[in-house]
Amino acid sequence: MDELRDRLQAALRDALKDRDRVAARAIRTALAAIANAEAVDPADHSTAEVPRRELGADDLRSIVGAEVSERRRAALTYEQSGRTEHAGELHREADVLDRILTG
Repeated sequence: MDELRDRLQAALRDALKDRDRVAARAIRTALAAIANAEAVDPADHSTAEVPRRELGADDLRSIVGAEVSERRRAALTYEQSGRTEHAGELHREADVLDRILTG
């Protein structure tokens, strides 16, 4: 298993133990984005069991980096519309993922 995925899963366990909803949400979303990227179109296969796509470390870093960027852009949009509380949560989510990414 990849080191980044291991760090994400360990961080999720810690966030759940600490009841940190914001961190847990960010990490779960990043893990889901990775799982989605690994998915293979079942229409391309004739069996019910479809192998997952293999992602390299660079792919995982790119996916998590995109999640960080997406949250920072969304936070700016919320700040511009005066929704600072939600913007703050998005900034915190981005910070959580960025720390794991640069870990």
